[in-house]
Parts: sequence; C-alpha cells; structure tokens
Amino acid sequence: MLDIGPAPGQSGALKKEDNVLSLSSDAAQAADAGANAVTKKVAAKPQAMSDATRALITQTLTEEKAEDVVEIDLRGKSEMGDFMVVASGRSTRQVSALADKLIEKLKQELSIVGRVEGKAAGDWVLIDAGDVIVHIFRPEVREFYQLEKMWLDPGDTAASG
Repeated sequence: MLDIGPAPGQSGALKKEDNVLSLSSDAAQAADAGANAVTKKVAAKPQAMSDATRALITQTLTEEKAEDVVEIDLRGKSEMGDFMVVASGRSTRQVSALADKLIEKLKQELSIVGRVEGKAAGDWVLIDAGDVIVHIFRPEVREFYQLEKMWLDPGDTAASG
C-alpha cells in the first residue's frame, strides 16, 4: 500500500511534498543541463556536415555542367534545412543525369542516401540530402516556379557557381 503521509493541513504533509518536489526539480535541472551539453556538442557537427554536403553538391553540379547553380542559406529562415541549392539542366535527360550523378557522389563520398522526387519526369528533380535541399530544373520550369525569389530576401545575395 502507498503511504502518502499525513492528511493535508497536518504539519508533515507539506514538508514531505516539498522534499518530493525539490528532488524532482533537482533531477529535472540535472537532466536539462546534461541535454544542453549534448546538444552543444552535436550542434557543431551537423553545421560542418551541412557545409561539406553543400560544397560537394555545388562542386558536383558545376563539374557536371549544370547551369545557373545558386546556393541559398536557409539558416534562420526555415527548419527544413540549412541550405538550398538550385540548378538547371538544358533538357530532361540532363536534369535526370545530374540527379543520378549527384545521388551517386553523395552516397560514395558522404554516405548520404538522399530522398529523390521527380527524376522519372526530368522537369524538376528534388533531392533531400538532409540539411541541404537540391532542386534541379529544366530552365522553363525553373522560371515558372522562381524558387530563388521565394527564398531570397531582396537584400540577400546568393552564391552562384
């Protein structure tokens, strides 16, 4: 049977309740401090990883002759990722080939298995590489959707490759 102590209003109940709350509060503070320490250690790693991912993506797209490669910094703007890379291919065949090459490089060099949408159609391929989102368009489709205008503030400058 559970002993809950003296009835409310008796001197022992308040003291016992204070001890329980105090112990719970101390445990919560200790757990919170431990979680914050872990979060700080982990936070530095993903930023370096997202920078490496972004650099590999931009380099690969540039080497494979993608056109108008633009990097957009999403940090502080969106929780979906740290960067967005937008590029164009001249045809549906090139858009699909760029996506294939990029998926292969991400897997080989960074062990990232990105999720891919739209590769079969070849008009607009989206690759989710974790903290970096990649959009590869045919020029007409890119012009129609104008993602850069949606994500860049008028004063922002995007890095182009």
